[in-house]
Amino acid sequence: MQTQPTQHDHGGQPGERTSDAKSEAPDDDAIRTLVKRLSRRHRSGGQVIERAAILAAGADSSAILRWIAAHAGEPEELAPLTAGRGLHAARLSDGGGAGGRTPLRYVLPAGALS
Repeated sequence: MQTQPTQHDHGGQPGERTSDAKSEAPDDDAIRTLVKRLSRRHRSGGQVIERAAILAAGADSSAILRWIAAHAGEPEELAPLTAGRGLHAARLSDGGGAGGRTPLRYVLPAGALS
C-alpha cells in the first residue's frame, strides 16, 4: 500500500525522514556553544565538562555525549574504589575497579571547541 503525500511531507520517499526530524535535535554549533559554556580548563590543556552539568542543561544529553565522543572527547578515568572494612565490605564493593561505573566528567582535547 502506497502512502499519499500530505501537506506535511517534503517530497521524500514514503517512510523517509525529512528535515523536520533534523530540527528536533540540536545542531553541531548549538552543542559546541553549550559544551563551551559548561566546560572548564583541564590540567591536560583541553576542556572538561561535568556529566551533571550536561544533564542539568535540559538539552538532549545523549546528543551532547555523542558530540563529545565524535570530537575525541573521552570519559575521565575514575579512581578505583577503596577497599571497605568490616564484615560486609566484600559484598558491598565491586572489587575495587572502576568498571561499570558512570563517568563523572568528560575530557575534550585542546582545540576541540575552536
